[in-house]
Amino acid sequence: MISQELLDILVCPACKTKVVLEDSLLVCHGCGRRYPIRDGIPVMLIEEGDRLRLPDAER
Repeated sequence: MISQELLDILVCPACKTKVVLEDSLLVCHGCGRRYPIRDGIPVMLIEEGDRLRLPDAER
């Protein structure tokens, strides 16, 4: 899916915290945004992360 080299450098565009791969999403535990991966490409747009955002209780 995503190479480890790419995963090592990806950060949340909103808060600049590293993202982690969970299931098929890139998750920022700093602000709770979750970014989708489409056709093997991370969609690191703040609007996409807002749409899938984790509730405060789950961060």
